[in-house]
Amino acid sequence: MILINLLPHREAKRKLRKQAFYVGLGAAALIGLAAVGVWYAVLQQMTSAQAERNQFLKREITKLDEQIKDIATLRAEIDALQARQRAVEDLQTDRNTPVRLLDEFVKQAPDGIYFSSIKQNGNIVTLSGMAQTNERVSELLTNFLTRSPWLERPDLVEIKAVNVLVGPKESRRLFEFSMKVPIKRPASPATSASAPAGAASRAKAS
Repeated sequence: MILINLLPHREAKRKLRKQAFYVGLGAAALIGLAAVGVWYAVLQQMTSAQAERNQFLKREITKLDEQIKDIATLRAEIDALQARQRAVEDLQTDRNTPVRLLDEFVKQAPDGIYFSSIKQNGNIVTLSGMAQTNERVSELLTNFLTRSPWLERPDLVEIKAVNVLVGPKESRRLFEFSMKVPIKRPASPATSASAPAGAASRAKAS
């Protein structure tokens, strides 16, 4: 009877299987490391691209902030210039106001009225005078209210009948009155010119 020892052959197969297992395990580990490395590189590239975009946005925001500051400065300068222009226009208007008011009082005063006192305090003019009748005072109030471009909303403070000497032995019954009249500023030429232009443009558009 012949006996064959198979132990060395089995041991050799076992070693080959172990080697194949370790080789496969190493290959899997290498593939895993390679995949992790590729994913890490992709993440780094994405992070770097996002960081560049963030930096670009920050630079653009900084530029916009500077432009906004410049616009605010220009707006403040424009407002200051407009305020100066209005101040100059108001000074010019106020300088001519007394002459225009006197001319306006002459135009609007009906016959039978004369003024004894004219006082201006800010935007209010106080008038005192004499009238032949109550109707003359009413007519004066109406003229100030409806016909004058410089005066508005007259307020009759007082009216009373008085006897006034017109001769050595002659007196007449007159009416002494006092009123307050606010001054209004007429529309500037530019405003009045722009109004018809706006109306014309709206008419064309319709």
